[in-house]
Amino acid sequence: MVIKYLYGKNNRQNDYLTLKYAHSNDLWFHTKDVHGSHLILKTNGEEIPQEIINKCASLSAFYSKAQNSSNVPVDYTFVRYVKKPSYAKPGMVTYTNFKTVNVQPAELRKN
Repeated sequence: MVIKYLYGKNNRQNDYLTLKYAHSNDLWFHTKDVHGSHLILKTNGEEIPQEIINKCASLSAFYSKAQNSSNVPVDYTFVRYVKKPSYAKPGMVTYTNFKTVNVQPAELRKN
């Protein structure tokens, strides 16, 4: 299984990834109640093991303001459940049918 994920570096990239690039059956990740990147996991219609979901949640926590925390709640859902209200600023979305995992942010080197 090839794993492909993408994340936005700013609000406009978050909108593009989530609303234009991602397919409805891809998974969307975002830290709960904390500013951060939208992370999209390409699923290609396959069922994703929980281990991969946890790793993507950990990456989502790393690409957020909670990067230095030890226990970060991350919500994830299928892209089809992510909506952008008409009044919303760039990067702001609403979502339903989500699950939450608590993870430690991934340990990645910042360039």
